[in-house]
Amino acid sequence: MVEAINVVVTGAAGQIAYSLLYQLAAGSVFGPDQPINLRLLDIPPMMKVLDGVVMELEDLALPLLRDVQPTADPAKAFKDVAAAFLVGAMPRKEGMERKDLLAANVEIFKVQGDALNKYARKDVKVLVVGNPANTNALICSHYAPSIPKENFTAMTRLDQNRAQAALAARIGVQVDKVKNITIWGNHSSTQFPDAAHAIVTTSTSTKPVVAAINDEQWLNTTFIETIQKRGAAVIAARKMSSAMSAAKAAGDHMRDWWLGTKPNEWVSMGVVSDGSYGIPKDIVFSFPVTVQKKQYKIVQGLSISDFARSKLNVTAAELEEERAEANNVLKK
Repeated sequence: MVEAINVVVTGAAGQIAYSLLYQLAAGSVFGPDQPINLRLLDIPPMMKVLDGVVMELEDLALPLLRDVQPTADPAKAFKDVAAAFLVGAMPRKEGMERKDLLAANVEIFKVQGDALNKYARKDVKVLVVGNPANTNALICSHYAPSIPKENFTAMTRLDQNRAQAALAARIGVQVDKVKNITIWGNHSSTQFPDAAHAIVTTSTSTKPVVAAINDEQWLNTTFIETIQKRGAAVIAARKMSSAMSAAKAAGDHMRDWWLGTKPNEWVSMGVVSDGSYGIPKDIVFSFPVTVQKKQYKIVQGLSISDFARSKLNVTAAELEEERAEANNVLKK
């Protein structure tokens, strides 16, 4: 018998969690043989909603789901967790400055970081989904000093999935035929979706995406801008932010972190920078990574054009600004 692992989802009464929880319970994230106990954390006013979510999870009748606990108490939610999906965050509201958003999120991620530090397994895998995800991950790590910094990641997989789908549509192939698209930097409008090293498999050959598309102007303008602004486009159409696609991306991210990436393929994760590619250390920056035995490694040696370097510099500068703003709040 495989022992069940504890998995916490914060913001568990929200839209992203609603789509994510089925993936977790069905075995598509941690594998078809890994039982799980779900810990659902939200604020006290959402407990009634969570009761309904628990009923639905029970009614799924999924054999891998052993136990479900809804709670507003971080001590209970984070007890002995092996994986954490930090979905709950303060959303940006109209007229809100970024520093105001960061100030609100410092309070949330201070509490969650402290709970992880006190109650979670020391090898816990923490994925921050709630925005601003990169800097929220940095804040959370700050308050969990007993857990290695490399155990905290931010989600840029949604951006990767968006980019992969856009390239596949442009070329006219199935989306799984496009590999090794990279998202560099922040999960914000400064991110750099980079197709320079991506490859595509067609019915006749495998070749660089750049050669298959053969339109540098489109790749350097329309493609980048579409991915950078895709989240805003979804909000404009749906009147709510991405939920189903964000949940799918969170599952993808954790599955690759838990089970490993495929040979000769990499994925994008926001991780604490070690200085690779000249990126400032100790910001959470999205890099291309490979994963083996639950440990990620930043892909090294990719050529960076002058155009790409200019994009990396912009998104790194934004993350340094966010870190400085967060540090100011932390000192108060």
